[in-house]
Amino acid sequence: MNIALNLVAVQTIIRKEMVRVLRIWIQTIVPPAITMTLYFIIFGNLIGRRIGTMDGFDYMQYIAPGLIMMSVITNSYGNVVSSFFGAKFSRYVEEMLVAPMSNAAIIIGHVAGGVLRGLLVGSLVTAIALLFTDLSVAHPFIMISIVLLSSIVFSLAGFINAVLARKFDDISIVPTFVLTPLTYLGGVFYSISLLPEFWQMVSKANPILYMVNAFRYGILGTSDISIGYAYTILVGFIVLLFSACVIMMRMGIGIRE
Repeated sequence: MNIALNLVAVQTIIRKEMVRVLRIWIQTIVPPAITMTLYFIIFGNLIGRRIGTMDGFDYMQYIAPGLIMMSVITNSYGNVVSSFFGAKFSRYVEEMLVAPMSNAAIIIGHVAGGVLRGLLVGSLVTAIALLFTDLSVAHPFIMISIVLLSSIVFSLAGFINAVLARKFDDISIVPTFVLTPLTYLGGVFYSISLLPEFWQMVSKANPILYMVNAFRYGILGTSDISIGYAYTILVGFIVLLFSACVIMMRMGIGIRE
């Protein structure tokens, strides 16, 4: 298939996604900003004063990278799952399927839109964090690469959720019962070194733990896990999830049924 046509298709989908995000900015950008501000006030200022320091950093500084990553993850996921399911529900996904574009172009376009929204909200949350605490980037490459890879992983996961969803309720099940618990138990608010050995082992089965800690290492230079493991897990998930997306699109699962 013509590469130039696929590039145009990807650019068009990305433009459509960004116009959608900015058009309904009160729903897509403002809520996470308000939510994260409340986290900083409640957990950082009020509770943080009693906790003091963690791993040698002020508690507000310690949780800031985790809150930024949490906003990136949830918004990357939410953007793709809502957008692609909306395309299925409104039946205009069929227009994309018959258009001269590959399944990979459809996936990449939606994933890129999710990544851009995640980075946009993450940048806003970072600006909010700087109002409450000082952050200096210890390892810029690690910080940028980890946030990009994590955003891609959850954008792909959101695409899979959208493909499999049959009704609007189905797109909220995974964020509510899977994504939110894993995020809160992913070391956003605490170091797993505080946990008993058994629960440390359990925590290491949570992939979000590696993303949060690797991002924290990029900013603060401290981590509970190996950064090499974090990259391996992220790249592995990207390959696995992208392959699953391509196979489901090729088979028409959730679309041609």
